Amino acid sequence: MNQVVLIVMVATVLFSLKGFSDLSFFDKYKFQVSKILNGEKIRMLTSGFLHADWIHLAFNMYALYLFGRIVAGNLGAISFLIVYFGSLLAGSIYSLIFHKKEPYYSAIGASGAVSGMVYSSIMIFPQMELMIIPIPIPIPGYIFGIGYLLYSIYGMKNKVGNVGHSAHLGGAMGGFALTLILYPQGFIENKMMIFLLAIPILLLLVFGHKLKGK
Repeated sequence: MNQVVLIVMVATVLFSLKGFSDLSFFDKYKFQVSKILNGEKIRMLTSGFLHADWIHLAFNMYALYLFGRIVAGNLGAISFLIVYFGSLLAGSIYSLIFHKKEPYYSAIGASGAVSGMVYSSIMIFPQMELMIIPIPIPIPGYIFGIGYLLYSIYGMKNKVGNVGHSAHLGGAMGGFALTLILYPQGFIENKMMIFLLAIPILLLLVFGHKLKGK
């Protein structure tokens, strides 16, 4: 495994373990709209290192292991960190914008950063195929990416599950934009695939403000 990916994983596990056993630590560093708007901006970063339980932590770390090594292996350690933390912050920013009138809205988890890793990996390695349970056939990476974002948009609109869909969307947007900047040859070599991946992001940017209305 790439060392920088391992370091981020270890740091996340240790921070999460502290949160599991120390409620005051957990409350101090989780994402909460009212606290962030009152100046505690550090929560937009630290919340990505906290998790609700072992299952939540294990799922995100496994996804980071799968997709993070593709980004780090192809773009290098510095670019990996830029995409990872940029996606984490993009997810927090989008969540803050979407939930700014919900002062008690809280969230935790590395899902925003991991979403950025997923999108970045697909852009770097467009030949990627993914097996999604219970579908018994491999799915092209770009189809998975588009479907993932469309489901997240649906989930955010309809408040499906106890999931931070807005962070997933913001993280994917961050990963997409940063990878375009850091790996422009991906666009040159795979214009159609990049365009298809961009469609749900563009729709979200144009019509995202309407997702709250019912």
